[in-house]
Amino acid sequence: MSGNTFGSIFKVTTFGESHGEALGCVIDGCPAGFSLSLERLQKDLDRRKPGAGADGKLNAAVTARSEGDKAEILSGFFEGKTTGTPLSIVVRNTSQHSSDYDNLRTTFRPAHADYTYDIKYDGNRDYRGGGRSSGRETVARVAAGSVANQFLEASGIKITAYTIRAAGIQVPEASYVFSQIEQNNMRAPNNEAAALMSKKIEEIRAQGDSAGGIIECTVEGCPAGLGEPVFDKLDAELAKAMLSIGAVKGFEIGDGFAAADSFGSTNNDSMRSKNGQAEFLSNHSGGVLGGMSNGNKIIFRVAVKPVPSIFKNQETVLRRENSKVYENSELQIKGRHDICLCPRIVPVVEAMTAITLFDFYLRNKTAIADKK
Repeated sequence: MSGNTFGSIFKVTTFGESHGEALGCVIDGCPAGFSLSLERLQKDLDRRKPGAGADGKLNAAVTARSEGDKAEILSGFFEGKTTGTPLSIVVRNTSQHSSDYDNLRTTFRPAHADYTYDIKYDGNRDYRGGGRSSGRETVARVAAGSVANQFLEASGIKITAYTIRAAGIQVPEASYVFSQIEQNNMRAPNNEAAALMSKKIEEIRAQGDSAGGIIECTVEGCPAGLGEPVFDKLDAELAKAMLSIGAVKGFEIGDGFAAADSFGSTNNDSMRSKNGQAEFLSNHSGGVLGGMSNGNKIIFRVAVKPVPSIFKNQETVLRRENSKVYENSELQIKGRHDICLCPRIVPVVEAMTAITLFDFYLRNKTAIADKK
């Protein structure tokens, strides 16, 4: 299987399956001499894991699977600092209920990757919890993202993601209160809207169904010039990073699709000089021009589909054992599953943003000759 590596200089390779022994990442290109906080790394992993919400109560939106998600650094770290050699981080699986998936050996869950995996690898797949295609794979991304984010924050770059829509409930932009993001189970920038989301999700859970939503992400303090002008555009790489997250089905930056109904006179971000420096009077572009950051706040949104594992009877097909013949079947999902993925995808969005930006940050150091 190829395609498990992301990045050019800060290069992240993830490994592991949902019900295997462990998941993890190997980071190649991590600069030496950085005082990496293991406490911060663990805190970031704790934000992604299922279980209790920010208020300590069980989060109705997420799975009851309880994982410790304790990070172990196997290499690339010595006496509190990165060494410059490959940084390897592993997280052991401790709460697998693999028997919940026995009926999925040759039966394919609608809207999951079961069928496409089975076709691509000629029936050779780990069907337990989705194996490599499980959302649990993102624990490795969050570990790598924490490393990247710590470097970026040391340079004054701040990444913040949050749920702005879930189960049909929208948070009005005028009511955003960023300090409330970690105060509610939905990681929404408004506690009242989050309560409405949670209430709706409880109703959806009782019906055996699931819900989707929208996550917005902002980057503040990003200098101008990160990104490449042609194929490796910053917005293109952010889109790739976001769409590589299993449940994400859409990406827009700045005004996004709304720009299609706009005019150049209103969509263009006019510029003026302030204290001898260029300044933008608006931010319809979302902080990216010509594939490179322009110094404005970067802002984008991702659409998250409803969780495909629902507790309703669904029509599907099964493959006969040791053959390529398919038969009609019905399936009712078992196991422990999220109802709405948004609150758990928020830290994954931040992680993939950090990995993307830090890779470009390092690439920029090779963009021009040293004049000294």
